[in-house]
Amino acid sequence: MSQTTSDLLQFDTKGIYCRQADVYIDPWRSVDKAIITHGHSDHARSGSKSYICSKQSVPILRHRLGSQINVRGVKYGETFSVNGVTFSLHPAGHIIGSAQVRVEYKGEIWVASGDYKTQDDGISTAFTPVKCHGFITESTFGLPIYNWKPLADTIQDINEWWSQCKDDNRPAIITAYSLGKAQSLLHNIDRSIGPIYGHGAINKMNTVLIEAGLFDVQTLDVDLEKKDYGGCLIVTPGSGLNSKWADNFKSASTASASGWMALRGARRRRSVDRGFVLSDHADWKGLNSAIKATGASKVIVTHGYQELFSKWLNTQGYEALTQKTQYEGEVLEAVN
Repeated sequence: MSQTTSDLLQFDTKGIYCRQADVYIDPWRSVDKAIITHGHSDHARSGSKSYICSKQSVPILRHRLGSQINVRGVKYGETFSVNGVTFSLHPAGHIIGSAQVRVEYKGEIWVASGDYKTQDDGISTAFTPVKCHGFITESTFGLPIYNWKPLADTIQDINEWWSQCKDDNRPAIITAYSLGKAQSLLHNIDRSIGPIYGHGAINKMNTVLIEAGLFDVQTLDVDLEKKDYGGCLIVTPGSGLNSKWADNFKSASTASASGWMALRGARRRRSVDRGFVLSDHADWKGLNSAIKATGASKVIVTHGYQELFSKWLNTQGYEALTQKTQYEGEVLEAVN
């Protein structure tokens, strides 16, 4: 049974549904027509007959869902109509190609944001607020304890850690999700410090983005015959750090780049030497400022600290509700 946010959008067993257009946004089951906010696997799933996404997301979807999928890319801000409903995609700042979906019908406007961040990383098109009556938001880091430092400060901390590893002739291994976090890190880090190697999953994604003209940093392939990686930076998904693959890097210093590093004990639980607070999601201030900038009076909170964040929004004068979905936020990164 569907739960109605408005006459325009509903949540049902397949995802966010626009009945008038017979279109789903980020469906978690196979549908005829899907609009996709970005290429992470909890938002872009295989099996649908046709997909619409941002032009930047097309090569990502083809890489992850199959080269033969029926996919159409649209420019940010470009409008298209389906059975009288007007849609457009707008930058979400989450990862390369990420988008918010604006939906308008008979004067009513809703925006489904997918995942987003308000801190500009220089590689993902910066978040742009979109005026609307109703806003569907994540709340991955929807608690006041999550407040990110300026990106330049965090990157400087990472540079200093890597430089110290180089002075000590130790490999520096840092975990970063293969789509989004890895590119943001590589775009901003001081690459003059030393060679940078990547796990196969990261190198493949970098290649896809480079060939599409969306990225310009390729990390080196790890040579399992190589014995000395002292002073090198190795970027890997979390799964790589916990595999035999990581045994190749003797005496390595390990680190995690994640919003969860803001939590006390997170570094210890992930069994890493250093933790750097670096996220592809909005922090507490970012969530609140983004929602305010939309001018929306109704807010649907889909994943993260749903109950707590929606209660907070209600105290701020919004009509806020929660909605269970299959979106995972940065939990996806923790699993991978």
